[in-house]
Amino acid sequence: MKIAFQYALVRSLPIMLGYIFLGIAFGLVLEKAGLGPWWALLISLTVYAGSMQFALAGILSSGLGLVTTAVMTLLINSRHAFYGLTFIERFKSFKKAYPYMVFSLTDETYSLLCSMPRPKEFTDRQWDMAFFFVSLLDQCYWIAGSVIGAAAGQLIAFDSTGIDFAMTALFVVIAVDQWKNARTHMPAITGFVCGALFLGLIRTANFILPALAATVGVLLLSRRTIEKKMEEREI
Repeated sequence: MKIAFQYALVRSLPIMLGYIFLGIAFGLVLEKAGLGPWWALLISLTVYAGSMQFALAGILSSGLGLVTTAVMTLLINSRHAFYGLTFIERFKSFKKAYPYMVFSLTDETYSLLCSMPRPKEFTDRQWDMAFFFVSLLDQCYWIAGSVIGAAAGQLIAFDSTGIDFAMTALFVVIAVDQWKNARTHMPAITGFVCGALFLGLIRTANFILPALAATVGVLLLSRRTIEKKMEEREI
């Protein structure tokens, strides 16, 4: 367990750097909405949905209804349904921890879990523990940042415009690492082409879901070709 935790800690450091600063930004937004550190802690423990948490600050302060909130949450986080398909079989081995693994699968955690190389000396149990600790540590980073931001509140006197770019930078770092270690680049190229195509067609943030659906469809149709290329790369 100790070895698995150390491995997860090292691997999750890039996520920590992004989540701490973004969590602080979320905490500041909450504080400006009149919600203190306890709200930051509660929301980060139970919602833990990144962009939805920022939207939730406005929802709580404006008093929107439950139905509107539920629909908005579904639309904002519906992309996670696509991410979850990758780990349906993988998470079954976690048994009691299965619900938490599903709950904690954020964009960044998903990217990290997909790109982590398995050490040769790790047993199946150690590898499962490494996955669990990565998910747990990532949420702890977010909680710490959000509570710090909400607690500091008025004391932090600086223009936080652009602080959310830390998440974009984090995605770039993870994407580059995955590109370098991937046995085939077809999935990445497919995702890029589909994303660019639907962005050009729709020209709004609504392009994400159709782009993801198209990407999944193309990858399913070309599954055998991709698997063949991966086998050739192993040889």
